[in-house]
Amino acid sequence: MLESNLMSKSRDNPRGKKTKTLFRENPMLEKYSYFCPSSITFLNLNMQKLLLLGDEAIAQAALDAGLSGIYAYPGTPSTEITEFVQNSKFAAENNIHSSWSVNEKTAMESALGMSYAGKRTMVCMKHVGLNVAADPFINSAITGANGGILVVAADDPSMHSSQNEQDSRFYGKFALVPILEPGDQQEAYDMVHYGFDFSEKFKVPVLMRITTRMAHSRSGVVRKKEVRAQNELKMPSDLRQFVLLPNIARKRYKNLLRDHASFITESESSPFNKYIDGPDKSLGIIVCGIAYNYLLENFADRHVPFPVLKIGQYPLPHNLVEKMADECDEILVIEDGYPIIEELLKGYLGRGLKVKGRLDGTLPRDGELNPNLVAVALGKEDTFGLPVPDLVVGRPPSLCSGCPHIDSYYALSETLSALSNGRVFSDIGCYTLGALKPYEAINSCVDMGASITMAKGAADAGLIPAVAVIGDSTFTHSGMTGLLDAINDKSPITIMILDNGTTAMTGGQDSPGFGKIEDICKGLGVEEAHIRVLKPLKKYHDENVAIMKEELAYRGVSVIIPRRECIVAIDKRMRDKFKNK
Repeated sequence: MLESNLMSKSRDNPRGKKTKTLFRENPMLEKYSYFCPSSITFLNLNMQKLLLLGDEAIAQAALDAGLSGIYAYPGTPSTEITEFVQNSKFAAENNIHSSWSVNEKTAMESALGMSYAGKRTMVCMKHVGLNVAADPFINSAITGANGGILVVAADDPSMHSSQNEQDSRFYGKFALVPILEPGDQQEAYDMVHYGFDFSEKFKVPVLMRITTRMAHSRSGVVRKKEVRAQNELKMPSDLRQFVLLPNIARKRYKNLLRDHASFITESESSPFNKYIDGPDKSLGIIVCGIAYNYLLENFADRHVPFPVLKIGQYPLPHNLVEKMADECDEILVIEDGYPIIEELLKGYLGRGLKVKGRLDGTLPRDGELNPNLVAVALGKEDTFGLPVPDLVVGRPPSLCSGCPHIDSYYALSETLSALSNGRVFSDIGCYTLGALKPYEAINSCVDMGASITMAKGAADAGLIPAVAVIGDSTFTHSGMTGLLDAINDKSPITIMILDNGTTAMTGGQDSPGFGKIEDICKGLGVEEAHIRVLKPLKKYHDENVAIMKEELAYRGVSVIIPRRECIVAIDKRMRDKFKNK
């Protein structure tokens, strides 16, 4: 928590004297969100309006909408949703379950189990996490929901902290489930309530797609006046609903297809799909989610002279799209992510009405949108912003000074320097920065868990030694199954599980495998003699190199665990220790 001097009025300070006030990132939140300590003096503000990040608006709405449990694996830009609930005093007092799952698949399945029991639940992840959760997510459209279930996927256009910029709307379309895409924080808050109601009305999971800019920007949000009570425990009325034997699944799939027509009807009348008429019919604009703000910023009075169809709910409202096509000479599609709507409108042959967007170069094919790009697409000059001065230079990411991974990489690089074919297959985490100078210590980074399985495949092909580098949290997320494959095949690989005691890259969440890694490896079948724990410090460098040489020479599965606490976690722990004294 931060400390600040604020002018505040309260029952204990009626004259608004200068009072030392504690608050977290957002002082407006403390009085009104559910996690604030009652002993703190706060600003006397309108109780129903909060200044919230998009992630916080979603979390606050879930609490207000009768949430019983939230499941997630930390991944930027979705992490703050779950953290908000975890820090909530209201959630603790009302036994709202909140925990970090081992991975997104287990999170999705746990949420589905809570929905089975009739409770409202939310599962949160970043876009690439939806790949991990895809199996239960796609099948949940067939099982349907009992209690309302909202799946929040946070996309990352421009790849600010991701391997790709995939668009989660494809997954929603693939699964044939309704999709919500907010244009601002207030809509994000309102959509959560709407999404839970929709899920329970149609007995179907609802996908909510946000982007980095939505998740991490802040805006005023008006809360609902009443907090909805949690659902009572209630079993599904159809006892075979969640049993996807082929004969049952076929019937349920027909039900899903039948309901899909209703989803389109709901989109036609949705408060989140708006047709805003304009006098100039030379151009019609279809704009999705947060991109609506980029459009408005191109007009001084925020009044667009062209007809605008603002999309916040999918499937697309057919009648509203037809209305625009009938009225306008051509259509510009502004969507942050893939050209999903643009492709639908153009069709296979691309005949008929002219449709402009990402596919024809009117907007760039990749990266996130902004007002500048929209201005160019509208035929305006790019007048937003100023040139970046030469004084401002890019700062590439780097491992923290004192990071234990540094000493691990130096020891590994020295060990491999004498070997001609040694390759290092890495994974997702802080340690991926080992690819940069001065380390240049890794040769791959594809997806969570791929380090072990790629090393196995390379070794199976005859590339020896093959080393896998994976973090402690990523190991429990997706590495254990690959390790079991390697053990079963007796693949000659060495796996370095970099144990810094936390999920460091996403903010220091608890690591699910903390204190259990050696037992997990032994339980899977790694020989105890080839599970080596070392301390990555300069004074142990020679000893660590010797251990690595021994294990790389072993023609079987070996595990090396460099263990030292994350330097940032140590700093936070020590600051908290002295602050509490």
